[in-house]
Amino acid sequence: MNMGTGIAMGIAIGAGIGVAIDNIAVGIGIGVAIGAGLGAAFLASSNSSKKD
Repeated sequence: MNMGTGIAMGIAIGAGIGVAIDNIAVGIGIGVAIGAGLGAAFLASSNSSKKD
C-alpha cells in the first residue's frame, strides 16, 4: 500500500465521522490527517519488509 491509499481510507473514515458529527468539512479534515498517518505507517512497514 502507499500514501494515496492511506489518505483515501482516511477521507472515507473522515466522511463517516463528519456525517456523525453533522459537519462533513471537519470530518474530511480529520480524515486527511488520519489518512496521512495511515499512509506513513503503510510506507514504513513496506520499507521495513523490503529490508528483510
